[in-house]
Amino acid sequence: MIQRTFRLGTTSFIYPDHIIPNVKKIGGGFDEIELLVFESKPETAIPSRNDVKELAQLSRDLDLTYNVHLPTDINLSASTAPVRRDAADTLKHVIERFSIAPVTSFTLHLEMDKPLPSTDSIKRWQNNARQGLDLLIPHLKDPATLSVETLWYPPDFFKNLIDEFGLSVCGDLGHHIKYGYDVSRTFELFGPKINLIHLHGVDTRSAPPRAHIGLDRMAAGEFKKIINHLKHYTGTVSLEVFKLAHLQSSLAALAQIFRDIPCI
Repeated sequence: MIQRTFRLGTTSFIYPDHIIPNVKKIGGGFDEIELLVFESKPETAIPSRNDVKELAQLSRDLDLTYNVHLPTDINLSASTAPVRRDAADTLKHVIERFSIAPVTSFTLHLEMDKPLPSTDSIKRWQNNARQGLDLLIPHLKDPATLSVETLWYPPDFFKNLIDEFGLSVCGDLGHHIKYGYDVSRTFELFGPKINLIHLHGVDTRSAPPRAHIGLDRMAAGEFKKIINHLKHYTGTVSLEVFKLAHLQSSLAALAQIFRDIPCI
């Protein structure tokens, strides 16, 4: 058994209920909760100021912190300036809303249209993303609190943006397995800039591969690769699943290797 060096978290949608009831039910077992703010519209989709005040109090009562998954219904890397401006304004609004809560990072999707673009298109996408980030970054106290998530395209595509703006990286290791990217290369590419890991099972036997399920459904070889990187990781590992059964089976899989894994 190995003593874990990482902080452990999971999402705010383990039970089919709102954020606060979920934090109350599961928060005591974790170091951090991933607050899911996937939608920005209508306004009621964003936790109210009173909600955030209650979350701040719960963090003190339960001795935990939060990371916030920013909305995915906006596009900071869009090809048109008005869409980028709207995305930046929305992101600023959400980030400001959580200013009184103990948030360690804000997870951002830099969206890209499929299929995989040509070299020239990648450069245009990088320039669009740069312009979008230029609208957002000056409003952050610390750019490193913004964590760009690895998605379906190669993480190399945003390496220069991470370095240029001083951002962090959310390594979604489930996405790596689903889309066939090398976990070790991502750790070599970003190193200590990976402040958050999204961890979830992926069933590669289905077509397309099914993700965000229990870690017990992951192929043994893929699971071992990930565990080798977790053995010395000191950031936050968020079990990004959305059902109690998937959370329980994931915790059971981790408990076979690491000490101090909660039982929910």
